[in-house]
Amino acid sequence: MSDKRPSDTHPTGAPWRNFYGRFKGKTLRPSQEAYLDEDLDALSPGAVDWEDNPERSPLDLGTRFGGAPVWLEIGFGGGEHLVHQAAENPQAAIIGCEPFINGVAMLLGKVRQAKVGNLAIYPGDVRNLFDVLPDAGIEKAFLLYPDPWPKKRHHRRRFVTPEFLEPLHRVLVPGAEFRVATDIPDYVRQTLVEVPRAGFDWLAERPADWRQPWGDWTSTRYEQKALREGRVPHYLTFRRR
Repeated sequence: MSDKRPSDTHPTGAPWRNFYGRFKGKTLRPSQEAYLDEDLDALSPGAVDWEDNPERSPLDLGTRFGGAPVWLEIGFGGGEHLVHQAAENPQAAIIGCEPFINGVAMLLGKVRQAKVGNLAIYPGDVRNLFDVLPDAGIEKAFLLYPDPWPKKRHHRRRFVTPEFLEPLHRVLVPGAEFRVATDIPDYVRQTLVEVPRAGFDWLAERPADWRQPWGDWTSTRYEQKALREGRVPHYLTFRRR
């Protein structure tokens, strides 16, 4: 018999995990509803949710993506960067994870327009995805303009905490690149403390390394909003030890 109290787990067997944020915003347009109904299932990375994979068996990324190197974007927002990277890197496969269904619908529209097929989408909590990603299965990861949770008492909700960074470290191959973009100075400070603690090296050697975007960067709508409001983007590059 399990020694867990009934309140420790969901009826599906999943652990109870607090989720902070929104799953849905304003009403979707009919075209966006159609994208979700017609396209989302075909772009699944595999069985991620507890209902579909109660044993938490690792995803077979080699079979799913034909042996291509697999990248991960955590919280892809409206999908601009994800589609850009997929189009510019046809040799790679990119998994995008985003719980906000409006963002997922926006991405699906961009996927149709760009006609890219080397990507997969998980529309949920990245912790569920981490559960079933194999050790050292991801070769590059992106965290771009994550929710800043500006109040001090909410800083523990940020991605750059051990709850998220430890499983990220596990699923990345040694030497994998981890990119973080943010316009929030305090988020930069926390990132530069917590990410190295989790087993990553910061690769900056000069100020230009974090002031200038990456050579293959495409600006997102979140970045454009930050620039309009006078905030300064920071581009942080780490390597998994």
